[in-house]
Amino acid sequence: MKITIFLFHPDLKESSVNQALIKDITTEVRNIYEPYPDENINIKAEQDALLRSDRIVFQFPMYWYSVPPLMKKWFDLVLEHGWAYGSKGHALDNKEVLVAVSTGARLADYQFGSKQNHTINEYLLPLFATFASTRMKILKLAQLPLKQSRHL
Repeated sequence: MKITIFLFHPDLKESSVNQALIKDITTEVRNIYEPYPDENINIKAEQDALLRSDRIVFQFPMYWYSVPPLMKKWFDLVLEHGWAYGSKGHALDNKEVLVAVSTGARLADYQFGSKQNHTINEYLLPLFATFASTRMKILKLAQLPLKQSRHL
């Protein structure tokens, strides 16, 4: 099974959490900020990387309850109508997808009635809706809270 991690972290060298997550990975890790410092995304190259993958992992830090800006732009450009979704867009059908998100707050803070007052899943509903629209098979969400991972 071909697994590809699409890593969206604008300052990876300063993120011990995200560095630790990819340190011993033997699958392909695509640090999206490296080839696109000017944010001019090569749509075809990214689509090809998705097509080569059976399982796709999106790894990123949560910024203001959402994905980093380049990740949003990447989704807007790469997941084209007629390619990823729509009546003729079936490129990602049944591809497995996982989400690995790092947060600055503890997991317990992401509950109804707590500090954040919502779960991580609730904050990431637009992302999961995107996966559903592209007919990807959502496997899991992994949250790695920064405050619980200082040892990494």
